[in-house]
Amino acid sequence: MSPRTEPPQPAAPSGRGQGEGARLAEAPAAELIETSFRLEIGDAPILWRGLGRADLAHALMLCEVGVIPPADGCRLLALLLELDQVPLEQISLDPALEDAYSNREAWLRKRDQHVAGWMGAGRPRREPATVAYRLAVRERLLDLCRALADFATTLVDCAAANVETVTPDFTYLQHAQPTSLAHYLLSFAYPVVRDLERLRGCFARTNQSPAGIGNINGSRLPLDRRRLAELLGFDGVIVNTRDAMWQVDGPVEIMSLVVALVLNLDRLAEDLQIWNTAEFDLVELADRHARISLIMPQKKNPYSLAFVRGVTGSLLGRMVAMAAVGKTPSAQMDNRVFVLGEVPRALDQAIGAVRLMAGVLAGVTFNAPVMRRRASQGYAYATDLAEVVMQTAQTSYRSAHRLVGLAIRMAIERGDGEGEIPADILAEAGRQVLGRPVELPADVRAKLGDPAAIVATRQGIGGAAVEPVAAMLAELRHEVGSARTWEAETSARLSAAETALLRLAAARATRETIVR
Repeated sequence: MSPRTEPPQPAAPSGRGQGEGARLAEAPAAELIETSFRLEIGDAPILWRGLGRADLAHALMLCEVGVIPPADGCRLLALLLELDQVPLEQISLDPALEDAYSNREAWLRKRDQHVAGWMGAGRPRREPATVAYRLAVRERLLDLCRALADFATTLVDCAAANVETVTPDFTYLQHAQPTSLAHYLLSFAYPVVRDLERLRGCFARTNQSPAGIGNINGSRLPLDRRRLAELLGFDGVIVNTRDAMWQVDGPVEIMSLVVALVLNLDRLAEDLQIWNTAEFDLVELADRHARISLIMPQKKNPYSLAFVRGVTGSLLGRMVAMAAVGKTPSAQMDNRVFVLGEVPRALDQAIGAVRLMAGVLAGVTFNAPVMRRRASQGYAYATDLAEVVMQTAQTSYRSAHRLVGLAIRMAIERGDGEGEIPADILAEAGRQVLGRPVELPADVRAKLGDPAAIVATRQGIGGAAVEPVAAMLAELRHEVGSARTWEAETSARLSAAETALLRLAAARATRETIVR
């Protein structure tokens, strides 16, 4: 038999063959380029800077451990530093090259094909993008920390200015009890503090290095993973190399953080949108946060609030999407190309919503006279009356609750308004429920009719009275101050690491002595 001979192979397509080996004989399909590859190229503005830092750190580490010959290492670092200075908009990214990393490698090959080949030593395709993603996310988490701290400060400052502003609180949009505007606002400040705590934990898990994994099971090359983490400003190394490349819980955790914080914004925005109506008339947005109707001249639409609520819905959908794209076999991450851009974009959107809501709150006008008047309506003192009846008539709270509820129904049926329950009706309700009339002293009835006096009785921890509100204000200022300190220190440390990386790369590129 004649020996079998392989047919001659066509030259590998430009870009693919040179950059990734000659396994494929065909160029990428046009429909693949226009869908997947173009999507990946679309994430370049988010990942580009991080890809540059990842490339520099990898090349520098390979030089330090002796994988790259010294002359080639100097040349490669010099080219990477040159590329770092080229604005992205001046680089014509080609979707046919599949992603931003391959475009970077193609740029290097055009200048020196030999040294460009070292970039793939001990590094799979997805590693640089994974590193860049973590760098992009950690930067945005710090921006989000600043935005949340500013929002919390706005809430606290607004509350401090309204400690004695009496307002009705509502449940199911019905009058519930009198409270202070400060107490109401602080109910949104505490979730922000919890958001800041969650953010710090999320940052700690995000700021771990996946760099230098080699492949799913490591590398036979002497890759220094701890050195890579140090160069890139990571706090540590993701130990298991397989886990480092294929984590799915991180994006879900980040999106859960985002959704938790925007839900808090959404609840405040919905309240303010309702309060902003003519029917409630409790607040008015500043003109700069409103929008006119182009057909109805009288309209002043609270567009900023509606936008924040829309952002919340959009981000809820993205959280589900991030969970869905992680639902794969354990060793598949190509479908996570959606994560690389979507999570940073979600963080950008959340940061914008937080800043917008802080601006809205800083500019809103609270209608204090209407708030105080409404706090006296709707039988909002009913719970206090039931408690007084319980103590005065020496009966159980459930009986007192029934008595007051009956008295309110009788007053409504008789058309006695919705403010104070007449004494004769209260007495008759007592006869029907307890078998005896209930009569309250005039001074007790007067205090029950004063919403400010009711609020002043809320002296327990977390209550609406002046003293517990003052304690909450102090606590919140301390917690926000701690978050600001952490953010400033962390940002400074990351900036120092980046400066050191660039300095070391420049020194090696120019053959200067490097002191480690």
